[in-house]
Amino acid sequence: MELFDTATVLTRVLTSGVVMSIEKSDRELPGLERLLAKRTGRSKAVLLNSRTGAIHAALAGQGIGHGDSVALPDVDAETSAFLAWLGVTVTSYDGPAAYDHIALDPANADRLGALAAGATAPALVVDLTGLGFGPAAAVLTDDPKLWARAERLKIFGAYDLRTMWTQEEADADLVPGVQFNYRLSPLVAACARMALTQAARPAATSGAKQS
Repeated sequence: MELFDTATVLTRVLTSGVVMSIEKSDRELPGLERLLAKRTGRSKAVLLNSRTGAIHAALAGQGIGHGDSVALPDVDAETSAFLAWLGVTVTSYDGPAAYDHIALDPANADRLGALAAGATAPALVVDLTGLGFGPAAAVLTDDPKLWARAERLKIFGAYDLRTMWTQEEADADLVPGVQFNYRLSPLVAACARMALTQAARPAATSGAKQS
């Protein structure tokens, strides 16, 4: 994304006065959620502030936690360390995987739909960090229960301001045992959405035709 575009997006968000992801009037996070859901063909999206947060949410959304084991292909050292910290053991991969993973960058952002088409796990983790605007990721799914649990994990076990500040609870079954702050900034969400939107546009042609 060009510096002018970045400055325009940041100015729009900052002048809106909405810079926290817990504000109900925020439009940037829902906008990125809709875009990712559309591009990946999934019905639900959860935005998080790191790849490891998204992995945690993808597992917690399926009820996988300390003492459990999962099947995952090609786990790198960083992911292995994080899963060990969660108390989750990786078994030899024989499918189906607990989640699929896509890491986006400027070179492949235009192919998100094609990359997502080959994913078959209940949860799809999309790492947006490579787009260049800070740590960011998402969990995409068609499972409403997985989505609801993942949403709770990222914001102190609460769905919204009402449950966060008053601690009123409508569905105790969804509240994670340990509560985290994995919320994504609207500033980062706005820039990531712009990058994805621009990546999907046809490349502009320049110069006169050769005779």
